[in-house]
Amino acid sequence: MSEPLRIGLLGAARITDMALVAPARAGGHRLVAVAARDRDRAQAFADAHGVERVVGSYADLVADPEVDVVYNPLANGLHGPWNLAALKAGKHVLTEKPSASNAEEAAEVRDAAALAGTVFMEGFHYLFHPVTRRLHELLASGELGELRHVETVVAMPPPPDDDVRWSLALAGGAVMDLGCYALHAQRMLAPWAGGAPEVVSARGGERPQAPGVDAWLDTELAFPGGATGTARCSMVHGTWQATCRLVGTRGEATALDFVLPHQDDRVVVRTDSGERTEELGRRSSYTYQLEAFAARVRGGQPLPLDADDALSTMRLIDTAYEKAGFTPRPRS
Repeated sequence: MSEPLRIGLLGAARITDMALVAPARAGGHRLVAVAARDRDRAQAFADAHGVERVVGSYADLVADPEVDVVYNPLANGLHGPWNLAALKAGKHVLTEKPSASNAEEAAEVRDAAALAGTVFMEGFHYLFHPVTRRLHELLASGELGELRHVETVVAMPPPPDDDVRWSLALAGGAVMDLGCYALHAQRMLAPWAGGAPEVVSARGGERPQAPGVDAWLDTELAFPGGATGTARCSMVHGTWQATCRLVGTRGEATALDFVLPHQDDRVVVRTDSGERTEELGRRSSYTYQLEAFAARVRGGQPLPLDADDALSTMRLIDTAYEKAGFTPRPRS
């Protein structure tokens, strides 16, 4: 076995148990330290999840010599500043998406990652699951023919009124929380679409109680090879939905939950030969992700995600906001 990762956790976010703690346990990695704004909350988190110790501040955590990987699940507006701090401290970084509040800040993160020479990855975990790999295989094999249209939808019921995802100052909004999945999934189809997509148009709706914050936003895209794309996101939907539909000249395929495939691992394929449903496995996409990240850190294995990819996604997000009449998120 390779040496386990020694992970430090920024904050005690709700997502951390599913996104990092459970995969770390499965992989035999160490949860060395946790820091939170409230030390009692950090201690409770450490006790509940087997973290070895609590440190006094985020700054103490990124400077801790025993930590070699920093996991950043903080509010969106705190991703950029603490990703920069961790990289400047020489740490490997696994950050929740998106990597920064806007493209300017994401460029600074990219430059810091290049200077540090450490591994930086944005947590688009869905990319590592067999569901997404199968969608790409269906294009690569030619079974669907040439790609003509992509539709990604990621929607959820409204978070509570005081949720940080509704905060403009903390880089909230539907695109930042959900739309980044919808846009990123389209960017990942560049090998079969003649290159990366560009935003053609976008429209969205503002949350009345939070000026400048998008409650929903739809983006129309165009690929160099002639295919079109539609990326829809909403934080005011009735139910959870996360579908990815690929339409080719010979058929189409739909992942019924590409973001959380451990909840629904089905891919429905329709061609002239008929319709079939493939089930690709309920193992967590977060576990696949941490395995790939660890293989890069400890074994130098290639990763499909890095700071350059994160910057490209952030540029697409900023453009979608601007086309819809919103401003990109401010720095925190």
